[in-house]
Amino acid sequence: MDPVRVALDGRELVLTNLDKVMYPAAGVTKAGVVDYYRQVAPVMLPHLRDRPLTLVRCPDGTDGERFVEKRCPPGAPSWVRTGGPQGSAIADEPATLVWLANLAALELHTHQHTASDPERPRAVIFDLDPGPPAGLLECARLALELRDVLERLGLRSLVKTSGSKGLHVSVPLEPDGRVGADETKAFAWAVADLLARRAPDRVVTEMARAVRAGKVFVDWSQNDAHKTTVSAYSLRARERPWVSTPLRWEEVERAVHDGTAEPLRFEAPAVLERVTGHGDLWAANVAGGQHLPRTSPDR
Repeated sequence: MDPVRVALDGRELVLTNLDKVMYPAAGVTKAGVVDYYRQVAPVMLPHLRDRPLTLVRCPDGTDGERFVEKRCPPGAPSWVRTGGPQGSAIADEPATLVWLANLAALELHTHQHTASDPERPRAVIFDLDPGPPAGLLECARLALELRDVLERLGLRSLVKTSGSKGLHVSVPLEPDGRVGADETKAFAWAVADLLARRAPDRVVTEMARAVRAGKVFVDWSQNDAHKTTVSAYSLRARERPWVSTPLRWEEVERAVHDGTAEPLRFEAPAVLERVTGHGDLWAANVAGGQHLPRTSPDR
């Protein structure tokens, strides 16, 4: 297919190879990827704004080779903002999302801090990663237990799918002068350790795969200042166009009650329908308004 020139909010872009298949199992082409990111931009951009991006690029689709890119890709238009120590791309407008999609950047990952305030994390993140034969349903059960622990500490939390095997639970924070990545990581470890001590047959806090079989790994280290987590609404470079999808806690409760996690898996078209029906279920993650408690979650 010949290159296509498009204009978006006053930005001009040249889109190439739009007929290239990105997700062979689903028959989704690059045109479909570009269109998804164009449509999801209004709800996704607040979670990318001022966040240096780590990209997972798949030039030949999900069946081909992939690579991680932290620096802004070469040849970027002058209007693409960059930031962070590595000169990463920052998506502050829909045109940047479309430009990245045209480069086959299927996954967009962000830090918990912003480029303008890198010392102050905006959230504590818990990455619930199952070790087979444990799966998404086991993550859902643990997510509800984690939510209850956080509520007893006076903290509200949000939940989304990773778009892969697990779930992410986030505690939005108001950036302040006393809490940096060391503090959020320590807090996440303390909560993870509590969950593991309560249910050592189901929960682990160690990264070694040898101890994770049949259990859910609570990855507290995702709060390291240098680490990134896949953004809400990002596609994943998996066999199908699954998306890291914000959920309502009621959906997690229903999945656990019904004993099936299949209703918690969403591909791109379903996510766009959810946005139309529910708006941005991850909006509170950038609202702040919370501070970490000074007491340890030790019970």
